[in-house]
Amino acid sequence: MKSTKGSTLHRPVMLSEVMEKVFTSPHGAYVDGTIGTGGHSEAICRRISPQGLLIGLDRDEEAIRISRERLSSLGRNVHLIKESYGRLDGVLKNLGIEKVNGVLLDLGMSTYQLEGSGRGFSFSRDEPLDMRMDLDDKVTARELVNNLSAKDLEKVLRAYGEERQAGAVSRMIDKERAKAPIDSSLRLANLVSSVVRRPYRPGAIHPATRTFQALRIAVNRELETLGTFLEKLPPLLVKGGRLVVLTYHSLEDRMVKRTMIEWEGGCRCPPGIPECRCGSVPVMKRVHKKGMKPSDEEVGDNPRARSAILRTAERI
Repeated sequence: MKSTKGSTLHRPVMLSEVMEKVFTSPHGAYVDGTIGTGGHSEAICRRISPQGLLIGLDRDEEAIRISRERLSSLGRNVHLIKESYGRLDGVLKNLGIEKVNGVLLDLGMSTYQLEGSGRGFSFSRDEPLDMRMDLDDKVTARELVNNLSAKDLEKVLRAYGEERQAGAVSRMIDKERAKAPIDSSLRLANLVSSVVRRPYRPGAIHPATRTFQALRIAVNRELETLGTFLEKLPPLLVKGGRLVVLTYHSLEDRMVKRTMIEWEGGCRCPPGIPECRCGSVPVMKRVHKKGMKPSDEEVGDNPRARSAILRTAERI
């Protein structure tokens, strides 16, 4: 299936596992908080009854348009809204919905964003250095790369990309932007690759992966949005309702894992205190204690799934 821009639509990651975990009732209301090009949402729509409901959110106007086209023939009750999943509580209030049966977040980049958006998300393409998921936002990756001090840029690369060579990368960027602004994704990728030297091995990530991740997270305030969402979520689920999250890097996965443990009532008191004094009250339980990973077969068929981790929590 093709988008109107001709790029192959994103193959939904761990589709069978996601559906097994998130779908609890054909008559329920479900939220796809990062609908992308609609792969997971299409599977949900094919399962819900005429009384069921799907709410699809995305910050990207083009993603909403592509998903609307993809889902238009299914004849189900669907609301597609250009909005951040961090504002899910407001979306539900506006729709007159108090609680839902399931919420899905796929925090990965879609094929469209990497190959068809033209916004510089990919280090293998020569595109304007933008990286905004929502074009209404003001700050672009170009502005961060060219305007942050070398010290602040190093902090961004280290905090959001966990780039061990953040200092060397920021110094190289500072040196080169003095000659001419760094405007394209390919120029940035080549600069980073000239500094970041990693031993080659099959399946190794591109040297610019962590830098691009850091800039994208900073531009789109991804960790702030995820934290806000997790703080607000539990009251928005019915009893037995589930949250399913697909993460793709350690920063977001640690946040999701830690929050799910806290929801479950895990003790947060300092080590050595004989009794729990934190007053934790369980509101959710983890459906599976360890994060699930895609099968070797899926990774072989879709290499972009290789870093995915699926976590599920249920309202109690």
